[in-house]
Amino acid sequence: MKRVGFWIALCLIGVLGPYRFGTGLAVCFGEEKPMSSGDLLSHLKKDHPRLLVSKDSIAPLKRLVRENETARKWYEHLKASAQKTLAAPASSYEIPDGLRLLGVSRRVLDRTYTLALVYLLDGDARCAERAWSELEAAAKFKDWNPRHFLDTAEMTHAFAIGYDWLYDFLGADRRATLRAAMLEKGLLPALECYRGKAKFGWWVASRHNWNQVCNGGITTGALAIADEMPDLAAEIVGSALQSVKLAMAEFAPDGAWGEGPGYWGYATSYNVLMIAALESALGSDFGLPQAPGFSETGLFPIYMTGPTGLSFAFADAHEGVIRAPQLFWLARKFGRPEYAWFERQNAAPSTQDLVWFDDRAKGPKEAGLPLDKYFRHVEAATLRGAWEDKEATFVGFKAGSNHVNHSHLDLGSFTLDALGVRWAVDLGADNYNLPGYFGGLRWTYYRLRAEGHNTLLIAPGPEPDQDPKAAAPITRFESKPTKSFAVADLTAAYKKDAQRVERGIALLDRKQVLVQDEIKTAKPADLWWFLHTRAKIELGNDAATATLNQNGAHLWAKILSPAGAKFAVMDAAPLPTSPHPEKQGDNKGVWKLAIHLENTSDATLAVLLVPLRAKEALPGTLPDVTPLQKW
Repeated sequence: MKRVGFWIALCLIGVLGPYRFGTGLAVCFGEEKPMSSGDLLSHLKKDHPRLLVSKDSIAPLKRLVRENETARKWYEHLKASAQKTLAAPASSYEIPDGLRLLGVSRRVLDRTYTLALVYLLDGDARCAERAWSELEAAAKFKDWNPRHFLDTAEMTHAFAIGYDWLYDFLGADRRATLRAAMLEKGLLPALECYRGKAKFGWWVASRHNWNQVCNGGITTGALAIADEMPDLAAEIVGSALQSVKLAMAEFAPDGAWGEGPGYWGYATSYNVLMIAALESALGSDFGLPQAPGFSETGLFPIYMTGPTGLSFAFADAHEGVIRAPQLFWLARKFGRPEYAWFERQNAAPSTQDLVWFDDRAKGPKEAGLPLDKYFRHVEAATLRGAWEDKEATFVGFKAGSNHVNHSHLDLGSFTLDALGVRWAVDLGADNYNLPGYFGGLRWTYYRLRAEGHNTLLIAPGPEPDQDPKAAAPITRFESKPTKSFAVADLTAAYKKDAQRVERGIALLDRKQVLVQDEIKTAKPADLWWFLHTRAKIELGNDAATATLNQNGAHLWAKILSPAGAKFAVMDAAPLPTSPHPEKQGDNKGVWKLAIHLENTSDATLAVLLVPLRAKEALPGTLPDVTPLQKW
């Protein structure tokens, strides 16, 4: 393997030619100053480990898992995982969907982190040896699938941690093997991306999760071997600092993320990894945390999570629990104990949960967070009855843009929790490997169309049922004790058929929810209103009311306007006029509460949703229907 390392070194000198020094930046979001490679790496810590942890931090980490009850339980969980891995075969090269090695990269990454941490804290040489066998197997892969560069970045991350955390255990020959693999299969392909010479390097100029994941993973690899390959490392780190600013600008103005809560977790995990690695290895964060909105981004998962513990999922995401160890890092960086509180409630846990553990947790109630929140730019709002009450009413409401990466045609959609139950659900993403899922067939799939969300359809047909390029702003937002609401102008989404479409969602007395739509079309058209639910639905005698039943709780729905409108119960499936592509999700266990208004040109459609405990009486009075402009 020494010969392989020598061959790589010759390639670096002879094939790649001279490095373009001066690509490094002093990054301060508004100030860019050329920086030489020597300056960029001038404070590089020579000792290993230097990525996220150091020799000085290991003793405090041992004390933490010994003295803190939560940290001790989490560490025991990780040790048990490490023990299982000892007997498991090493990962092999697998691309089951014909595109992604990503599952393998993540398995190697998870195993390396866990095994290496147990070695650092317990000195268990079996774990270090098993981590080496995992990395040795991946080092022999023909490549790390650079055409889908997330795979390459995450595998490079795995090798960086293994190389750095196990540096002394590995010895010179094994380090040479890992270093050669990192260079050949990770860092050199990345360098071609930064230099604009690789077709798979489009992510360098992107503004979404690919940017942070690729830059973050590759940066860790460069820093791991920066003392041995300083010129290479300097060019990569300098280029990554330039590139990542593009994506970090999307956190402005208040920390939200347009790709939805799920991809917020992926993007910020690598964004924080990159900054933390720069700090630990070079002693500087290069001003990256000063990006507008970044200090507030920990609020996004807190507000996007309902009392059920499930996220308000939009775009290509699924309702689920958001687990984000980077919240501990953000809590420490910005002095926000509420971020740490959230992760302590939800942690899996992972190695990074321990490395960044922050015991200074403070719940949102104690932190004094407002109950309601409007996230600008992403154009999403959440309203809730109370913090830290599993039975509180919660509404997530989305406007925003249909043109954001991973977006669905979901402008105007909402999610509803109450009495510990999720009543209005989002179906989430479908199978990424469906034909044309990220191409020309994207808007044929039910889960991605407007009809697959809790929003409106106007004159539906086989074409996209909202304008895929539409953007819808939240035009009004108010938060008051007895009535909080958000109003969105959805006209752009339906401009083919409508002159004006507005939707308002109000939380009344912190319990009841009013959904009110005002629609004016150029000519009479069919109008549909949908609410997807896993609850059993019973219609009232006149079908102007419906009762949703789930887990012993009830949600009573009443059509307040227009007179004569009726509910119907439908399968969560395409309309007869919609596309019916094969192999898309069948959505079993989900139904739609629907309203159909035919030949409508001017309508105010108002629906009241009232959570009811068992045997609780219906409300004695109903709210008046007033125009949205008078809310």
